[in-house]
Parts: sequence; structure tokens; C-alpha cells
Amino acid sequence: MSTSTLDRPVAAQPPTAPRVGVLGRLAGFAHRRRGTVVLVWLAAVVATIGLSAAFAGEFRADYTARGSDSRTAQDLLTARFPAQSGQTVDVVLHSSGPLTAPATKSEVSALLAKIGGVPHVRAIADPYQVPDAIAADGRTGRATVQLDVTIPDDMPIADTKQIMSLAEAASAQGLQVELGGQVVQQAQQGSIGSEGIGLAAAALILLIVFGSVVAAGLPIVVAVTGVAISGALVGLFAALLDVPSWSTSLAAMMGIGVGIDYVLLMVTRYREYLGRGLPARSAVMATADTAGRSVLVAGSTVIISLLGLFGMGLTAMRGAAVVTIAAVAVVVLAATTLFPALLGYVGTRIDRLRLPGLRRHPERDGALSARWSRGVQRRPWVATLAGFGILAVLTLPVLTIKFGFPDAGNDGASTTSRQAYQLLSDGFGPGANGPLLLSAELSGPADQTALTGLADRLRQTPGVAAVLPPRLNEAADTAVLTVLPTTSPQSTETKNLVHTLRDTVVPAATAGSGLQVYIGGATAAAIDSTADTASRLPLLIVGVVGLSFLLLLTVFRSLVLAIKAAVLNLLSLGAAYGVVALVLQGGWAGRLVGIDTPTPLPAFIPVLMFAVLFGLSMDYEVFLLSRIRENWLRSADNAGSVTDGLAATARVITAAAAIMIAVFAAFVPSPDVILKVIGVGMAAAILIDATVVRLLLVPALMHLFGRLNWWLPGWLSRVLPRVNIEGADDHGAGEPVASTPPPARPGRLTPELDPVG
Repeated sequence: MSTSTLDRPVAAQPPTAPRVGVLGRLAGFAHRRRGTVVLVWLAAVVATIGLSAAFAGEFRADYTARGSDSRTAQDLLTARFPAQSGQTVDVVLHSSGPLTAPATKSEVSALLAKIGGVPHVRAIADPYQVPDAIAADGRTGRATVQLDVTIPDDMPIADTKQIMSLAEAASAQGLQVELGGQVVQQAQQGSIGSEGIGLAAAALILLIVFGSVVAAGLPIVVAVTGVAISGALVGLFAALLDVPSWSTSLAAMMGIGVGIDYVLLMVTRYREYLGRGLPARSAVMATADTAGRSVLVAGSTVIISLLGLFGMGLTAMRGAAVVTIAAVAVVVLAATTLFPALLGYVGTRIDRLRLPGLRRHPERDGALSARWSRGVQRRPWVATLAGFGILAVLTLPVLTIKFGFPDAGNDGASTTSRQAYQLLSDGFGPGANGPLLLSAELSGPADQTALTGLADRLRQTPGVAAVLPPRLNEAADTAVLTVLPTTSPQSTETKNLVHTLRDTVVPAATAGSGLQVYIGGATAAAIDSTADTASRLPLLIVGVVGLSFLLLLTVFRSLVLAIKAAVLNLLSLGAAYGVVALVLQGGWAGRLVGIDTPTPLPAFIPVLMFAVLFGLSMDYEVFLLSRIRENWLRSADNAGSVTDGLAATARVITAAAAIMIAVFAAFVPSPDVILKVIGVGMAAAILIDATVVRLLLVPALMHLFGRLNWWLPGWLSRVLPRVNIEGADDHGAGEPVASTPPPARPGRLTPELDPVG
């Protein structure tokens, strides 16, 4: 095709029958056999729900680092001292008078006897019989309830709530009973229906965007169908591997968000093709052949990013990755098969059931988008500097991030776990909330003498408030030493104490004996997990960024665009981390979302955010660049292609981002600090990426780079496979696609243009 045809007027070309690819033919089949396709999807929903009801496993989450000192300590106790290896519940008692008063002692004993009858309770350490279980003031005490479960998720919430009810009933005038422990924190979180809130918000946004119940309803139907199947699959995955309970919410939110976003893009393109005069079936095939390809590439980038979680060494991350990948894969399949089938019933009536007061074709009103796009084109340097300046300011709070695991001190002020935490701190000191458990392996009776010497040495160590007497198992080959630090679990001093004990105190005290000592407990496990995750993070970044870079390089055949996408995605993630850091400070920003104390950030959250958000950021990159590249292949005019592509996609990207923000923001009211932080980080990242990056920095930089955007070295062009994301042609647009490069001056860069067709 000669370059002279590039100037042919659009109106001179009548709609032509599209030449479609595999996705177009698949959509055509689904459209023709729509009844069969819909029945297959309904059968899949029923089958997966039935299988999940019959074979679903229990949720489990293990955040300990394999091979770490704390993990070895836990494994040793589980194998040889099971009575000390399970989860515990702290029954914290506070009386207005002495706890040893006969009436108070009788009430406490009656309460503990009732708790002892609750399922999964193995033993209770009576505060009147255990040394140092009653504080020096005589009014605060702690009874430790030993459970027979080693992971909080294994404890039925109903049984934990039974203990909570007994404690509440025992709290009377003069006696306060509060409960602490991970199982208590889990039971008091409850559920606020985040998925329903996110879905309702998405439906409202879709109604505003399309102004039609039919057009807005299609993305909802597809997303809900996909989430119903992937949600049922979660239970089946839980039977095969460790799946944390919070991953169900993440998978549901991802399924709803990307499912609606993908179908939103396809509905917009379908209406566009109908407006060009294509018959309904041809419009369906054309939509699948263009927007469908973008959806497939976008979904692939999300899945590639999530695959990076497998390299983090945490079983909980692998389980979360599997269920989230399943959710994304199912909604992509639904978007490319179920959606065309549903369009077979809708036909050209996509705008039926309109809402009064909304415009008939809001997506065609591109005046604002066009003005914005032209403004960026006129002042690319201003837009670039403004964009990078905003990202820099938002990233600054990252310097204040403190890694660790939130504890009961970060729970809501009215919760029983927060009250128990405060009572223990006031009565026994801040270290009482994060005791260190030293697991000791004895090779013979002589090691008991070394164990006593170790306890004495520990008591003399700065930073140690108390050391409880060693406890031996029945075989006398394993012992437990409980060490109470003088500082809180989250403090830097406690972390330093753990390293001091491991590096100097314990080796010196056990030298010359057969005693093997490992430092464990929740505080030590959090320290080890954070260090392990941090050490693996560079591998995740290199792997995810590298694979995504190769995918974009293959799809868009541009070295500059692939590098730019990777760099901007990293910068937007840094800004999102900055927002999270600001919220975790517990100041004015934290109080807006229910965080009123300085809170540490679990190291796996930025890892999870990176894997999810890097993929989602690529979604918007694909949506924008695919449209720009379509224009470039027709006209070879970089400035015009960028301006027109941004004007055509700005509304879709904005609507898609608004839906994602609403979906992730539904996490924020959750009482679970982890889910709350995930919601804040995800929503902030999407907002930053869809505005500052996609609508400002990307077009500004593309204007500055000019024809360099489309440069690809000749040797790389020959090596890379050709993936045509734009479809075979413009499906009736009347604008032919250039198949030869436009003229370039000698010695200048020549763009790489794909032959299509």
C-alpha cells in the first residue's frame, strides 16, 4: 500500500467487512451459539460452587520464613513440645482491688473453668499458680490459654467468640476482663461486605458513563459471573495449598475490578463500531479483534506480575497469587466468550433502558479530553516537570516507613485486643506484649545445667525485663524459655535485642555444651519474615519488570515505549508507597482511614502491591498505547497519533480507574489493618497512575520523544515475534493501515511499522 493513501478522507471509505483474527472468530462463534455459551457458563458456576461445597479446604496462612531461627524454634516445639507450640489467648484481668481477694479469685477461677470447656482449649496457666503472672501492683494479671491449633486460621471463629462472650459476661463491677492473641484479633474483625460496596460503586459509575442500564449491566454480569466461579475455586485451592483468609477479598476485588474494566473497554468499542455502521455480529467480531486483544495482553501482564509472588518464599503469598491469578484468568475468559454471547441477545439495543437526564452517547463527547490532549501537546515540558514533581512529593514519606507486623496496639481503641494490650503494658511493661520464646534442644541431662546458666545470663542482659523459669517436655529433651523485653514488640530496641541474643549472648552461654537454642515467638518471627522478604524483593522486581518489558516490547515493537512504561510504573508505585507511609504515621491522614497510632508496614504488603499494581498499571498503558499505535500505523504522525489516542481513551481510562478506585477503596473501612492498608495503597496507586502518569506524563513524554517512540533496532525486529494487537484492519473505519514506513531523512531514526492484514 503506498503512503499516498494515508491522506485519503475517512468519509470516502464505506464500511468494509473486517478480516478478523482468532479472537474475532471466537467471538463470532460465541455470538452465533450464544445460547450454548451462556448455558456452559451457568453450568460452570453451578459445578464450581458444588465442588467447593463438597471439597473446600480450610484457610491457612504461614508468614514465617523457611530456614529462619524463629521457624526452626516453632518446628522444634511442634515436634517435641506440642503443649507449647499452639496459638494462645491472653486473658488479661484488672481489678479495682487486689486480684488475690477471695471474691475476685473465685470469679476468676470460675471464668477460667468455663473457658477450659471451650473446644480447642488444651490448657490454662492459672495466674495464681504461675510465677510473675500477677503484676507488681497486685491488680493486673494474665492467664494464658493454650490452644491446640498452630495457625490462627485453624481456630474456628465461633469457638473464639465463645471465649469472648465468657470474658464479657465475667466483666462486672470491679473486674475488667480483656482478651489478646491473634485468634482474638481475627475473630473481632468481622466483615463489612467490601465486595458488595465495591460492586455497587462500580455499577453507579458505569451508569453515569454509559447512561444506559443495558450498557452498564453487561460489565457487571460478566464480572459477577467470573467472580462467582473464581470465588468457588478459592475453596478448592485451599484444599491443596495454604491460602490466607484475606486473599478471598483480594481475589474478589481483582476479579470485579479488572472484569468490569475490561468489559467497559469492550462495550465502548462495540458502541463505536455500531456507530460506524457495522452490523451487530461484525461489530462483536471487530470488538474482540481490537479491544479483545488489548484485554488479553492486559490480563497477561497482571498474571505475569502475580507470578512473581511465587519467588518470595512465603506459602501465604503463593496461595494468594494462585487464587488471584485464577480470578483474573476467569474474567478474561468471560470477557472474550461470555460477553460476545450476551451481545448476541442485546444486538443494536445496547443503549436501551436509558436513565433520564444523561446524554445518549457520553463517550463521544470528547471535547474535554481533546482540549486536555491538545494542552499537553502544546506544553509537553510543563506537563513532564509537573508530573515528575507530583510523583516526587508523594514519594517523600517513603523515608518514614517502618517495616514490621501490626499488633494489638494498632487495633481499634474500643476492641478487646487493644484494651488487653494496654493493660499488659501498664501492668507488666511494654515487652509483655511480645515475649520471646527460646526453644532449647537438650542432648542429655548435663544440658539442664547449661539451661539454668543460660537463664541467668539472659536476666543479666540489658533490654531483658524478666525471664520465666524453663519448662521441660516429658522426654526432657526440649525446653522453653520465655524472655520479656523491656521494650515493645515494634521497637527498634527489641529488634536489636533479638540480634544480640542470637549473635553473642546465647552462643556464649551455651559454648561447650550440647544445648542448641533457637529464638522464636511472634516478635522474632516478624523480624525474620521482614528480613527474608526484603532480601527476595530485588528478585521479584527484576523478574516482573523484565517479563512485562519483554511483553510490551513484543506487542508494541518499540524499545522506548517499553522502557518508559517500566520506569513510569516504578515511579507511580513509589508514590503509592509514599501515600501508604503517610497514612501509617497515624497522624491526620491515618485518622481519615481509622489508623490512630504509628503502625509498621508488613513487608509482604509492598510486595503484594508491587505484583498487583505493576500489572494493573500495564492495563492502562495497553489501553492508551494500543489506540495511539492504531493511529500511528495509519498516519505515521506521532504528534497527531498521541493527541487523538489520548482524546479517544481518556474517558475510558478515567472511568476504568474510577471503578478500580471504588473497588479497592471498599477495603478501607475494614477493621483489619492489613486489608485497610492494601485498600489505601491500591486506590492511591490507581488514582496516581490513571491521572498523573497515563493522562499527563505518558503523552507528554511521547510528544518529546517524537518519532523515537517507534524505533526498534533492526536485529531486534527480526528476533521478536510479531503480535498484532490492533487487529487486521480498522473494521470499517474507512482508514487504511500503512504497511510501509514513511519517508525518513538519511541517518535519522526510522520507525518500525508492522505489515498488517
